[in-house]
Amino acid sequence: MKSKSRVLDLACGSGRHLRLLHALGHRVTGLDRDLTAVADLRDTEAVELLQADLEDGSAFPLAGRHFDAVIVTNYLHRPLLPALVALLAPDGLLLYETFAQGNVQFGRPRNPDFLLQPGELLEAVRGRLQVLAYEHGKVTYPKPAVVQRIAARNDGVLQ
Repeated sequence: MKSKSRVLDLACGSGRHLRLLHALGHRVTGLDRDLTAVADLRDTEAVELLQADLEDGSAFPLAGRHFDAVIVTNYLHRPLLPALVALLAPDGLLLYETFAQGNVQFGRPRNPDFLLQPGELLEAVRGRLQVLAYEHGKVTYPKPAVVQRIAARNDGVLQ
């Protein structure tokens, strides 16, 4: 990622990625339904915080915008997947990691609605993004879980 990239941390939670990327000099946008954990970043230069419930049926608050990178971790709302791909600027990166089928043995989430099926992230970007890396399997850090990860790049075309 080039310096001063525009980065979206979707479902930013405590802002782990938001804070790191801002410290590295990127312009960051954090979006979450509850911004309490990142409230200290309000009024910080190059930080935009957006509060929105992405699952309540409201219009997607970022439609028409583009980012050099979109980061999503530990969050899944399948209807958003096409919108996330459309947010990528030419050469933009999608970095997505969340829980996958098989995670039940380690705890939450257990509901299949919140667990990716094998290959689901690959299918979400097929024909739209170039897959740079993909994994589906057990991890031990920071705690045991089954996750699916993808790193994919927009091939240079606005979606």
